[in-house]
Amino acid sequence: MKLDRDRLVHRFMDYISYNTQSDEENDQVYPSTPGQMVLAKHLKEELEGLGLSEVTLDENGYVMATLPANGEEGRVVGFISHMDTSPDAPGGPMHARIVENYDGKDIPLNEERKIVLSVKDFPEIAKYRGQDIMVTDGTTLLGSDDKAGVTAIVSAMEYLLQHPEVKHGKIRIAFTPDEETGRSPLKFDVKAFGADFAYTVDGGELGGLEYENFNAANPVVTIRGRSVHTGDAKGKMVNAISIASEWQEMLPEGEKPEYTEGREGFFHVYKISGTVEKCTLDMLVRDHDSEKFRKRKVYLQDMADFLNRKYGKGTVSLELNDVYFNMMDIIEKGHMDIVELARQAMKDVGVKPVELPIRGGTDGAQLSFKGLPCPNIFTGGANFHSRFEYLPLDSMGKACETVIEIACRAWKIGKK
Repeated sequence: MKLDRDRLVHRFMDYISYNTQSDEENDQVYPSTPGQMVLAKHLKEELEGLGLSEVTLDENGYVMATLPANGEEGRVVGFISHMDTSPDAPGGPMHARIVENYDGKDIPLNEERKIVLSVKDFPEIAKYRGQDIMVTDGTTLLGSDDKAGVTAIVSAMEYLLQHPEVKHGKIRIAFTPDEETGRSPLKFDVKAFGADFAYTVDGGELGGLEYENFNAANPVVTIRGRSVHTGDAKGKMVNAISIASEWQEMLPEGEKPEYTEGREGFFHVYKISGTVEKCTLDMLVRDHDSEKFRKRKVYLQDMADFLNRKYGKGTVSLELNDVYFNMMDIIEKGHMDIVELARQAMKDVGVKPVELPIRGGTDGAQLSFKGLPCPNIFTGGANFHSRFEYLPLDSMGKACETVIEIACRAWKIGKK
C-alpha cells in the first residue's frame, strides 16, 4: 500500500493545533477540559465528511464511527485512541517543525532558551538517523500521545474508503477523552461500541505490541497531626510533615521507579502537600504479578497500622484505590489470536514486533476487563509527556499501515 505522507502529516499537524490537555483535578466533568470537546466536534465533522457511518459524539466527549463491511462478514474489530494530551508538560500553543534527514546528532529545539534534544540524554533517537522527525520548539510537548494514534486510525479509514478493492469486515473506531487522567474507560460504552475485540493505538516507538501491563493502585495517605506553638511544643506537637517523611523512608528503597525496570513493581510517592496539622501523600503502587500487587497493598496497610500504634489511633488513614489490572489475565484466556493477528500484520508491513510488558497502563487494560479484549499497538512517538517528545514520521506511517492490515484480516479471526 502507498500512503500519502504529506496528507498524514497535515492531519497530525491539524490535530496538535488543538490544546487538549486533560485536568486530573477536575474529576467531576467529562471531558475535564473544554479543548477536548472542541477537537471531538472537529473529528465528528471530519469523519462524516470522509463518509463513515454511525458517527456519534456523546455529551461526555466520546466519538464513535463505523466503516461498514464491503463484502467480508465476520468478527467486528475496533480501533481506539485518545484525544487528550498529558498535563505533565505545557500543551500549547504548539510550535512544531520537521527535522529532515536527521543526522544523528543533538537537535537544538530552542536556541534562545538553550533547549536541546540531546543524544546523550535520549540515545534512542540516534536509530532514526536519515529519517524525518517532528519535534517542537522545546516549550511544549508534541502531542503524538495520542494524536499520532488518532491520525493513524482516521488515515487508515480514509485509505480503505478510497480503495474499495481492499476487502474488510465491519470496523468500529472511537476517540476518547481523559485517558491521561485514567478516567477514559469509565464512561466508554462497550455495548454501544459493538466490537468483538479492539486495539488501542496508543503505544510508543515503532513495533510496539503490548498485551501485558501493570496492576495499578493509586493510594492516598492522610496523616493528621497536632499543631502547638513552637515555643511550647515539647511533648505536645505531632508534626504530620515529619510523619510523612517517615512514611517515605519506610518504603523499600530499591522498589521505587528510579530503581526498577521490566516486570519489577514499585511504590512511588509523587505528591506531598500539607501542614503540621494535616499532610496528604498521593502514591502509585504497580506490579505485573497480581499476588505481588496484593502483597504491596498489604505492606502499605501494615505501615499505616504501625504508625497508628506509634502515634495514636487515627493518625494515619489509607485509601488504596485500585485503578486497573493486568490485561494479560484476560488476553491469555482465549484471546491470543488477536495478538497473533497484530503480530502478523506488523510483519507484513515490514515492522518487527517488539513485545514488552507495559510499565504503565492503557485504556485497553480497563476495557479488557469490561468485556472488550484490547491489546495496544505503537504510534511511533517517543519521549511522551515531555517537551523533548519527538515523532519519526515514517513510524507514524507504519502505524497507519498496521491498522489497515489488521482491519483487512480481522473479519477472519474466529469467523462466525
